[in-house]
Amino acid sequence: MRHATTGRRRRLALAGGFTVVLAAAVGIAATAFAGSTALSDDFADGDTAGWSKSGGSWSVIDDGGRVLRQANAGSELARMFAGDTGWTDYTVQARVRPAALPGAAAAGIAARADGARKFQRLVLVGDGARLEEVRGSTVTALGSLTLPNAANTWHRLRIDVQGTRVRGYVNDVLVGDATGRKLKNGRVGLLTSGAAASFDDVTVGPVIGAVPVPTATSTTPPTKPTKTPTTPPTKRPTAPPTTTPPVTEAPTTPVVSWPQPVRTETLTATRKISGSVDGGNVRFVGGAALGDGGQGEGQDPMFQLADGATLSNVIIGTPAADGVHCLGTCTLRNVWWQDVGEDAATFKGTAAGQTMTIDGGGAQHAADKTFQHNGPGTMIIRNFQAADIGKLYRSCGNCKNQHDRHVRITGVTVTAPLKTLVGINPNLGDTARIDGVTVVGGGAKTVICATFKGVTSGEPKQVGTQPDGRSCIANRINLK
Repeated sequence: MRHATTGRRRRLALAGGFTVVLAAAVGIAATAFAGSTALSDDFADGDTAGWSKSGGSWSVIDDGGRVLRQANAGSELARMFAGDTGWTDYTVQARVRPAALPGAAAAGIAARADGARKFQRLVLVGDGARLEEVRGSTVTALGSLTLPNAANTWHRLRIDVQGTRVRGYVNDVLVGDATGRKLKNGRVGLLTSGAAASFDDVTVGPVIGAVPVPTATSTTPPTKPTKTPTTPPTKRPTAPPTTTPPVTEAPTTPVVSWPQPVRTETLTATRKISGSVDGGNVRFVGGAALGDGGQGEGQDPMFQLADGATLSNVIIGTPAADGVHCLGTCTLRNVWWQDVGEDAATFKGTAAGQTMTIDGGGAQHAADKTFQHNGPGTMIIRNFQAADIGKLYRSCGNCKNQHDRHVRITGVTVTAPLKTLVGINPNLGDTARIDGVTVVGGGAKTVICATFKGVTSGEPKQVGTQPDGRSCIANRINLK
């Protein structure tokens, strides 16, 4: 925020029509942000007035424009705080560029900081980004996102906090969305752990309203803007289209050859997975005790993944029982279903901030659903191939406990027959973001996005068969 007559920037908060200098951090009402942006700092003035340091080596440097730098990669906890402890509901954003992220290193932003060791944070880490709540030595995971180029690249991080809800985004891609959190108010912060990093363009303002979330295909960070002495105009989000977007041409996703199993093992009971397990391309088939791999309900899964687990390089043969159950945030990497049983995998998460990621792999011969979504949270399906399936994804239409659910699909190739790519329940708050999908053998009757009226008993009613540009957005669909 810059002074209208001198051009010198001041850090100010606006609350109930009163102007309050943040460096003093007094007198701000807990319901701030009735007016314009409450905090804006691009460090162009070369100082850190209004910020308070806790650990680390912080200074403003020239890096093609002035930025704030934390230079001590050996600092276990380095933080800079600004704002007022009475702040409650707001959005904080900043551009962040870590120099390197080895091991458990992290760099990011914080919201609702009540002291130096109690806050909600969104951090870049070696393999992506994480949304977390920190209470002293206790760190609670609220969501995660795979991001191949997290280090040495500028990324825009954003945290929305409102009531008991906290959401985190990197480059406008959702990392986590959690409710029921107990931190209610606090300052904003910039932080590193075991990493050096640069920070720029910090803003705090009213909570950004719910808008369509782009798919995770765009990892290109925003270009650093040229610094000028005038305040740039406010960028308004583009309203979603009101008509059904046309199916457009997309580059064909290369089909990867299916791996050859090194051997076959029979599972007589569900194998429970915690941590990270690499199957080494062993093929697993289900014993009779797990189920026959048909469409009968209530079959046991072959694998059950605990919250935070990863299963990689596994081939599931036939009979496949009920495939894989994911009990929280989990990753299936290069998992292949030679013949889908009841379902290939089911997301049974318990929190809105949890994410099930299917990265690579493939499935064939699914009489009905490939991936079933029963709990809350977000399912990400990318770099995947399928053939002869009923549906690729279905949000539960008649679960006893219903939730808003979200799916992000990118880089997927499906070979017909295919009945429906995605089925969601917009009346329950479901969303689907589809980008870069090829349907080999697809045509005018191919259903990309089917919408249903979800219920808690009985059968859901289908109400639509086309992307609507709001709950379901589909781009770069190639029907070959």
